[in-house]
Amino acid sequence: MLACLRTAAVFGVDACPVHVEVDVSFGLPSFTMVGLPDASVRESRQRVRLAIRNSGFEYPPHKITVNLSPADVRKAGASFDLPIALGILAAAGAMERRHVADLVILGELSLDGSIQTTRGVLPIAAAARRDGLSGILLPAGNAGEAAIVSGLEIVAVSSLVEAVRALNDPAERKAFAERPGLPGAPDRPAPPDPPGQPDLADVRGQLLARRALEVAAAGGHNLLLVGPPGAGKTMMARRVAGILPPLAFDEALEVTTVHSVAGLLGPGGGLLIERPFRAPHHTISHAALVGGGSHPRPGEVSLAHHGVLFLDEMLEFSRHVLEVLRQPLEEGRVTVARAARTCAFPARFMLVGAMNPCPCGFAGDPARACRCTPQHMSRYRDRLSGPLRDRLDLTVDVPALGPDMLCDSPCGESSSSVRARVVAARMRQHDRYNDSGRAAVRTNAELTPSLMAAHCAIDRAGTKLLASAIRTMALSARGYDRVRKVARTIADLAGRESIGADQVAEALQFRMTT
Repeated sequence: MLACLRTAAVFGVDACPVHVEVDVSFGLPSFTMVGLPDASVRESRQRVRLAIRNSGFEYPPHKITVNLSPADVRKAGASFDLPIALGILAAAGAMERRHVADLVILGELSLDGSIQTTRGVLPIAAAARRDGLSGILLPAGNAGEAAIVSGLEIVAVSSLVEAVRALNDPAERKAFAERPGLPGAPDRPAPPDPPGQPDLADVRGQLLARRALEVAAAGGHNLLLVGPPGAGKTMMARRVAGILPPLAFDEALEVTTVHSVAGLLGPGGGLLIERPFRAPHHTISHAALVGGGSHPRPGEVSLAHHGVLFLDEMLEFSRHVLEVLRQPLEEGRVTVARAARTCAFPARFMLVGAMNPCPCGFAGDPARACRCTPQHMSRYRDRLSGPLRDRLDLTVDVPALGPDMLCDSPCGESSSSVRARVVAARMRQHDRYNDSGRAAVRTNAELTPSLMAAHCAIDRAGTKLLASAIRTMALSARGYDRVRKVARTIADLAGRESIGADQVAEALQFRMTT
């Protein structure tokens, strides 16, 4: 007999519908699976067979053929275990329904028949809602993730026995969909200010660097901190996430989708409400940074989507690894091409880098002598290429603090105070670009040339200053545009609609390389 069920495969951050067709016929006992399954899917035959037996069902001693359609899409992961097992039971007559077309079914089986959580549930649920299906049958641990998508019946089960009961009896199905503790779809993220966030008040002195952090956060700009060891570069960078505005619902949905595909949402995980902060080690490979693999997975730049990517000791990263950041910094996404198909991961992040001024770290330090030769310093700084440095909007010196500043200076301004100004500046940008009919643009760092022409007009004195800076600082066309964007952000922080010479001068100050 033939049974047909629905499931889905995830490629990139998109879900592809998959039909599971199971045929049980007379013949020598065998199990054949076709439809481009990878090793993890082919191994399901052992998990499925033992899960069926250990759940009290009879495993049919016949010829079993499983087809995963469409045949030209590679299937990966253990989420096909449950639909395959249910298909075998349906084809063998243990289930009343042999054709389940209204539900998407997914879950990994243990040998005792229990169902384990799986990754990529959120994009699968969104695809099911888009295709007009009524619901999704999935592990109970993934119910909170699927509940983010409204208008979808969530049938949460914990074992193969419960899954069979839910499909055989409409009353049981309703009971599993309404089981206590199943969360509903949220309307918006929870309020900001999560507990335990590092506070900017811990930073003493460093007024210029603190100002650079505020400007970068307000406009979503990239920032490079340069200073000797122990000056506070890492300490300040780890407090950037605390001054960023809360995630909007659509941003939270995108962030949660990426983490779902990466398998980083724990059991019971729902909508992520905090902006991500990723700080990879300098030994990371380029594939781990931007994503990839035979079955592409998101990298660190995508996991930092709508958040912060912090590269501590930036010049210790491989030059090849740093160079792959060029496309994400410009386009806000990463495109991974494979022989079968091409997928794109979102990567709209704020890059914060920290580096020493020289190999020993003490160049320009009045208290400690630098031991580096000019040749050593030149080779060290050449690890950061000109094209990548050109994409860094703000560069600021972080000098070492003296004993009087460390011991006697008062605490700095708190993160909540800085965050209030950042949120106000972001709201001005949101209102301005929504009025322009470009809702996809959220920050000044994302401005297109046409929007810059409309919203980054500079007065006569500022234009004269900027023209002079182009000649003296040898600004590229990209550098010229980025100075205008930073000046636009500084004007937003000041509550000004026009950009004057003062805003241009401050933006140029942060553009100067150290």
